[in-house]
Amino acid sequence: MRRGPFRNGERVQLTDPKGRLTTMTLGVGNTFHTHKGSFAHDELIGAPEGTVISTSGGVEYLALRPLLADYVLSMPRGAAVIYPKDAAQIVTQADIYPGARVVEAGVGSGALTLSLLRAVGEGGSLLSIERREDFAEIARGNVQTFFGGDHPAWELRTGDLQDVLPGAVEAGSVDRVVLDMLAPWECFEAVEHALAPGGVLLAYLATTTQLSRFAEDAKDRGSWTEPVAWESMVRGWHLEGLSVRPDHRMVAHTGFLVTTRKMAPGVNAPIRRRRPAPGAYSEPVNDFETADLAADVGERGVSAKKVRRVLRAHEADRSRRAEPADGETAAPDPQD
Repeated sequence: MRRGPFRNGERVQLTDPKGRLTTMTLGVGNTFHTHKGSFAHDELIGAPEGTVISTSGGVEYLALRPLLADYVLSMPRGAAVIYPKDAAQIVTQADIYPGARVVEAGVGSGALTLSLLRAVGEGGSLLSIERREDFAEIARGNVQTFFGGDHPAWELRTGDLQDVLPGAVEAGSVDRVVLDMLAPWECFEAVEHALAPGGVLLAYLATTTQLSRFAEDAKDRGSWTEPVAWESMVRGWHLEGLSVRPDHRMVAHTGFLVTTRKMAPGVNAPIRRRRPAPGAYSEPVNDFETADLAADVGERGVSAKKVRRVLRAHEADRSRRAEPADGETAAPDPQD
């Protein structure tokens, strides 16, 4: 983690008296404006973390460096992000550990990438594969902004996983694979080639239709253990004196997580004996077309205008980081 006083080009999270959060990037000579006054960025540059600063109108703001969860919720985005509650589950349930060799596909805006890089550390490796070049650039900008530069364990490639993965890694050299895409069952063959026996495959899925298709295809192949699926829900609590109660709102369904592990070469997983529910197999579960899935999921396209705006913001951040502050000779050091 970055320590010491705030520096030029750093992102700072401000909390107002009502608990509302604002994230900004410090810049020499810039000014933070609100409807209740303003203050100069120079007043925060060089100040210690945990400083309280007042606007010209007398409103106090608490200044701290954003935590990873804070950054994910406030960072520029093109595609939708995997939220912290699911990213935490992915890191734990996929058993992402320091030094692990991990592949992720469907990078989007890079939210999960940040958690995976934190987990594997500089001694591990993360290969991220994204189909869209513009989304890949947004993810690159978010990762560089958070870590203060390129992360030594990260490699980002564009293209389809089925095309990129076989030539990018040796057979059986990958420990973990995380898929966040529309039709992850199309990647079974490529993942089986890359993943070591006992390695974990985790898929993040939006609908029960996708969940069923992925699980049944994994069972049909015989080279995967019985899939396990779940979702997480988070409810905050109101804390004020003796008024302790659940919040009126909660973060409920965002996506399904399903994990399975690769069997040894030539070994089929044992068939789990159970009595199926009536009607469970009344119709084939694997007969729908992937091309129709986007409409079923309710996937919304991202406008080209929004993507261009986010890319311009990242380019401005890179320029600010490249400009040394007064008395500095280089851009801020990357985080550990």
